[in-house]
Amino acid sequence: MEYKAAFEELLETLIREDGSDLHLSAGRFPAVRVNGELVFLMSRQALGQADLEGMLKTILSAEQYKHFVDHQELDFSYEYKQGTRLRGNAFIQQGKFVVVLRLVPHVKTLAELNLPASLAEFARKRQGFFLVVGPVGQGKSATMAAMVSLINEEKPAHILTIEDPVEYVYEQKKSIIDQREVGIDTADFGDALKSAFRQDVNVILIGEMRNTETIATAVTAAETGHLVLSTLHTNTASQTIDRIIDSFPPGQQDQIRIQLASSLIGVFSQRLIPRISGGRIPAYELMINNNAIANLIREARTHEIDTVIETGFEQGMIDMNRSLIELVRKGEITVENAFAYSTNPKNLERLL
Repeated sequence: MEYKAAFEELLETLIREDGSDLHLSAGRFPAVRVNGELVFLMSRQALGQADLEGMLKTILSAEQYKHFVDHQELDFSYEYKQGTRLRGNAFIQQGKFVVVLRLVPHVKTLAELNLPASLAEFARKRQGFFLVVGPVGQGKSATMAAMVSLINEEKPAHILTIEDPVEYVYEQKKSIIDQREVGIDTADFGDALKSAFRQDVNVILIGEMRNTETIATAVTAAETGHLVLSTLHTNTASQTIDRIIDSFPPGQQDQIRIQLASSLIGVFSQRLIPRISGGRIPAYELMINNNAIANLIREARTHEIDTVIETGFEQGMIDMNRSLIELVRKGEITVENAFAYSTNPKNLERLL
């Protein structure tokens, strides 16, 4: 097998089928994920261990391949043709190589992503901490990329992204954009964040907050005049705040509550719902940190945040269930999928 040609043929299939992910595993048929569903390419031969090894050696550098063999897993990015990027993860299961690649689409606008225009107001803030949250594969990176792109289009700013790996690559317009990849351009998120304080940065995008040190430094950056954008794998705004606070030792939790109450500007939670007409469309929740929310964070009453969001429409807040109902009424999604993706189905039933 000519490994590079075989690999690129699989990438062409992924692109042609408008898929999001490509799964390659020794002993299995290749598979692509299309509109959230996994489809096996049964017309192709099952891949062997030698095939996976050969493909990995063609898409990774010698240093990356050695890291994979030594550590048995690796995050990486791959550029196929000009402007087509993928992010990948290689790992080992039962002694066999597995590679999963996600196609990184071109940067889209908030409108093209069917996201609320109010997100633009957060991108235009001079400072604060803004989080985009949701399960894996729900479009968080695309949303943050749209916000960075808007800043780049509108004003001269120094934007720093810290990612593992770099996903979207931006064409510099009005802003200076520096993109640092963990493991290549910096040792880790924490080191890159600490260095940012000496780099005259206005906006910091953190690909993912993986530990307490990164969270603490991100909050400090937001307090000291930076706009900080990041993601967490949580389901709701209230759960996000609890996750952040609970990641700190008990003796530090009161302090982080005070810091979050003053620095957090909003939390945007999103889900990509199967569309009746094909493809997927986002449903979302938007929490805006106002006086009521800030008091609940300080006083450890985060369980009351959902109620504030539900009743905060006039302040610009968006409740997930109302977002789902709106999509049902527009004929975009089915009632069944609205219930399947709701974080509070009982409340959704009451509203329908």
